[in-house]
Amino acid sequence: MPSEFARRLASFGPDIRLGLDDLGFTDPDSVYASVIAIAERNYSERTKKLKARDLAQPADWFQSEKAVGYVAYTDRFAGDLNGVAKRIPYLKSLGITYLHLMPLLQPRPGENDGGYAVMNYREVNPAIGSMKDLAELTEKLHDNEITLTIDLVLNHVAREHEWAVRAENGDPKYQAYFYVYPDRVTPDEFEACLPEVFPDFAPGNFTWSEELHAWVWTTFNSYQWDVNWSNPEVLLEYLDIIGFLANQGVDCLRLDAIAFMWKRLGTSSQNLPEVHSITQILRAFARIVAPSLIFQAEAIVGPHDIGAYLGKGKYAGKVSDVAYHNSLMVQIWSALAARDSRLMEVALNRFEALPVGTTWTTYLRCHDDIGWAIDDSDASSLGWDGFGHRSFLANFYSGGFEGSFARGEVFQYNPETGDRRISGSTASLAGLEIAIHNQNQDQINEAIDRIVLGYTIVYGFGGLPLLYMGDELGLLNDHSYRENIEESGDNRWMHRPYFPQEDGPYSTSVAQELTQRLTLLATARKALPALHARQTTRVSSTSAPAVSFVTREGEFGQLLEIYNVSENNITLDLAELPYPIEPVDLITGHSVVVTGDALHIPAFAAFWVGPA
Repeated sequence: MPSEFARRLASFGPDIRLGLDDLGFTDPDSVYASVIAIAERNYSERTKKLKARDLAQPADWFQSEKAVGYVAYTDRFAGDLNGVAKRIPYLKSLGITYLHLMPLLQPRPGENDGGYAVMNYREVNPAIGSMKDLAELTEKLHDNEITLTIDLVLNHVAREHEWAVRAENGDPKYQAYFYVYPDRVTPDEFEACLPEVFPDFAPGNFTWSEELHAWVWTTFNSYQWDVNWSNPEVLLEYLDIIGFLANQGVDCLRLDAIAFMWKRLGTSSQNLPEVHSITQILRAFARIVAPSLIFQAEAIVGPHDIGAYLGKGKYAGKVSDVAYHNSLMVQIWSALAARDSRLMEVALNRFEALPVGTTWTTYLRCHDDIGWAIDDSDASSLGWDGFGHRSFLANFYSGGFEGSFARGEVFQYNPETGDRRISGSTASLAGLEIAIHNQNQDQINEAIDRIVLGYTIVYGFGGLPLLYMGDELGLLNDHSYRENIEESGDNRWMHRPYFPQEDGPYSTSVAQELTQRLTLLATARKALPALHARQTTRVSSTSAPAVSFVTREGEFGQLLEIYNVSENNITLDLAELPYPIEPVDLITGHSVVVTGDALHIPAFAAFWVGPA
């Protein structure tokens, strides 16, 4: 009888071979043999308990309506990994089943792009613990039915990483791990088509290395060296790292900067098809070694590109398992500012059905800035100007628009494109900061309602919803980052606050109300099979621009979600509903007001109702 390893190899080995062929390696047979040797060794090192988990974990665990995520920085949430373990009861009280701890592998000393400049993939940042602490935490989380996600940075390593150090010391093997050019000829040819990720503090995509006497490709920062995935040795290194991290009990790897991995002259070197060939190899390897491990694609790209990260054509179902729905986040904030959800219908209904076995991660805020990914053609379909609407949103959420409730700040202004991204916490962007400053209870209530409305859309859209740490407490912008020399030049730190040990600069009653309402939302979600990711989601506008419907339909039944993104009470004719409803909100249990042929929708309402 064949072994479990042999069965998996028979199933997923062909995906590895196909991926290697697509990458055009000189000797794919030799590379394949090395991949399988690495897989076999990592499989043999996997504990019996983790192998049992591989067999017991439901294949759709991340698609389930019972799945609710929480995203946090370890040190800011709980001090260290042992502190996270002590906060497991808190996470469970919020209904959390999926924990994403932001970059925790050992970063370079000093400035490190928030942990994304990794110096050692096999060690934890010593400030928060050890690899032993991480393995012990995963076991405790598993005992409490919570999975763990960590970041795996694929596009680059810190300049202090062993590979880069060896390259600088003259080792040709490791110089071939990077893109190294003796002069500006080739870099300038590439630059003609390359965008700048951080035009303010890291202009250009190449950095001069005195040690190498050469230019090195550095997309993000001068201290982050892009690795050369066209070198099969790089692929083998990362496969071994994936096996190692899986064997610490990690359940999901967030594949950071995945869109940038492959370079080609004359292109933006983003979203190239070889990226998906690489991911197919990584996923097939993981399915052989640790099939309960999934991948989350960190691809903050346009609607026309994002589907490929979950698999299209020959890659369908063979690459990442989940991907961020960046467009949903953008459309929620757009609708709240404009008091108009019609653009949401146009933009979100453009997305194609996802491959079986994949889903979105949905979110309202994250550790990063908000880029206003508003498609010009979507805007023009409503008679809007795309550039004008993006400018409006940047003005509105930086507080520069008269009457704005938001208090954010512009991040990375690009004068050539007019692009202005926005930093700010959920609470401050939703109006809580200015409301507390004004000591205006009505404004405070409206801000709370906006936050809950936004999260209700996130929890109800379909996929795996993520709650960003501190949003359940209404944490405001934290400007203390300006006093830290390593953070002061990056205002994204304003929305990366510390979990309060005692009363913070927010109202305790606000924190209590938000926690109660978001916990109630998680409880309601878990009781509704129609929110399983296999269901179909459809967004519909209504005769009132501020009101939209989201329908969830499929094998698990029907659900109608009703949202009002304005501060106005609105009445709709019942004939606008897609079907007759039971007039009871399934989140709160309260009645939905219907009189005669009219449905009454209060300001910032967020109802989930079932069919009559």
